[in-house]
Amino acid sequence: MSDYKHGEMDIEVQEKTFDGFIKFVTWSVVVIIGIVLFMAIFTS
Repeated sequence: MSDYKHGEMDIEVQEKTFDGFIKFVTWSVVVIIGIVLFMAIFTS
């Protein structure tokens, strides 16, 4: 336990995973809003 040094872990993979997740969620929300708007405009 004494070998642990705060802030020395390589988190590059975790950062890339998080960035990919945020991009996926952002694009998913954009697509869902687009579908809802399309349905609101073109359905009766």
